[in-house]
Amino acid sequence: MYNSRITGLGKYLPDQVVTNDDLSTMMDTNDEWIQERTGIKERRWIKEGSEDTSAVMGAKASRIAIERAGLTKDDIDFIVFATLSPDYYFPGCGVQIQDMLEMPTVGALDIRNQCTGFVYAVAVADQFIKTGMYKNVLVVGSEYHSGGLEKSDRGRNVTVIFGDGAGAAVLSRTEDNTKGVLSSHLHSEGKYAEELTVLGPSIKHWVPEILEANDPDDTSYYPYMNGQFVFKHAVVRFSEAIIEGLQTNNLQKEDIDMLIPHQANLRISQFIQRKFGLRDDQVYNNIQKYGNTTAASVVIALTEAWEEGKIKEGDKVVLAAFGSGFTWGSVIINW
Repeated sequence: MYNSRITGLGKYLPDQVVTNDDLSTMMDTNDEWIQERTGIKERRWIKEGSEDTSAVMGAKASRIAIERAGLTKDDIDFIVFATLSPDYYFPGCGVQIQDMLEMPTVGALDIRNQCTGFVYAVAVADQFIKTGMYKNVLVVGSEYHSGGLEKSDRGRNVTVIFGDGAGAAVLSRTEDNTKGVLSSHLHSEGKYAEELTVLGPSIKHWVPEILEANDPDDTSYYPYMNGQFVFKHAVVRFSEAIIEGLQTNNLQKEDIDMLIPHQANLRISQFIQRKFGLRDDQVYNNIQKYGNTTAASVVIALTEAWEEGKIKEGDKVVLAAFGSGFTWGSVIINW
């Protein structure tokens, strides 16, 4: 079997910076309160009238990743697109990327695993490459949250957390089984699905009912999060996924050169850092600048860490995420 290596990375963030002070003009909140609970100072939101969407941002990040991989669009064999905020209810964004980049008629797959979306997407792409089916797979994580957030006091606990953005990675075949993705580890626990969810539209609350009710107090299509419950589970599952990956590859926590956690909450990342005894330079966080970009967060952070020279050949890189579903997972990479 082959291994897959990340050969190209790219990111795209909207130009509009929304600070905590900006949010305080929309709802009853303040900079101190937001930073204390989340670590977030600002985030990017798509500006009204912009061309940007989840697919458009994903295409912009993808062009950069493909170029950095030393490839062209015609070299890509398959697309895996992770998002919870697709441009359309259907079809998914993967086929839009194929069209926007004017690629050949390659297959496109969408991953709907929210905060763990990029980790799941890398695991899927890795298996396609390991079996020899594809040589180069484009993996994209992109989110347009701001258009679906409730910007009022009622929605403030969730709205202050999320930002827009996209990242992309090219995974390419290598015959060196000591390099690239060493293993991936994926889990779910669906009994907690409604602790972090958007309930509508759904089979319980579908379009005819929404139109008939025309209820301005219906919050079912805004995100809901049981914050404390999610936090308590996240710190446990993050740790389990990381430990599982290390043990599979006969590694110790001291072998981690760079941990890229999903940017859900700076307090979660700091808790995990302390638990594993990692230095600040061994964990990359950028939630302070971008907020939680769900499926895009890991790849945006990975791209920035690489751009800043904090990841070099031979480094052991751990990607880890926890999110809605509940789903969680890790990917262990020998860069």
